[in-house]
Amino acid sequence: MSEDAVTIEIHAGGWAEVVLNRPARKNAITGPLGESLAAGLLNLNETDDVKVILLRGAGGGFCSGLDVKAFNAEPAPAWAGDFPKIWRRVHKSLFNSRKPLVAALEGYAINGGAALALACDLLIVADSAFLQVGEAMIGMPAPYNQAWLSLRHSESVMAEIALLGERLNGKQLLSLGVAQRCVPDDEVVEYAAALCHRLAAYPEGGLGAIKRGLRARLEVDADQWFDRFMTPGSSNPRSMKHKV
Repeated sequence: MSEDAVTIEIHAGGWAEVVLNRPARKNAITGPLGESLAAGLLNLNETDDVKVILLRGAGGGFCSGLDVKAFNAEPAPAWAGDFPKIWRRVHKSLFNSRKPLVAALEGYAINGGAALALACDLLIVADSAFLQVGEAMIGMPAPYNQAWLSLRHSESVMAEIALLGERLNGKQLLSLGVAQRCVPDDEVVEYAAALCHRLAAYPEGGLGAIKRGLRARLEVDADQWFDRFMTPGSSNPRSMKHKV
């Protein structure tokens, strides 16, 4: 894995911390970051000593979405053509995780970054942080955001977030049931870490069984679930001309 893009630390007590580590680009998503994230999550799922996974961003922000500057570079980066497959692997690794995923949302989670936050089982958000699914405003369908919202929330919540495309702060996310806790800005990572430590101390077997139950109710696999939300061109980031 590229340590520049994603860092992973396994903590005493049975939990791991996965950090999106491109703070100079607001932890924006590239092919190498996606490859590292997918590989890291898959590896942690095979690590017996890890019971819970914390996902967060470096530098006080979660993730600003796709790195449009990198995607639109000329010549195109070598990974650009494979990005739809890379991004699918990321979301499959989140969908198939046998271990609870906790997100610590600092600063911002925008578009593709919002999908990563919404993919986690538990979302801890800072008071002044915001989540925005703004793809509709740039003519894109937000398939992975739709998939995760549809998995976890009602149609009204899905419409509030995906159709309006507005920034929703910590208290708004809490009131919608999207976030489980809203805490002061300087406490969000500490709170999320403490939660992971507490969950990891639960007796063996319970967390894994519950995770299996969360997915078993769907009666479809990851690809079948995500394919429901795909439309032609929905996975072609090089068509975007807006800024991250």
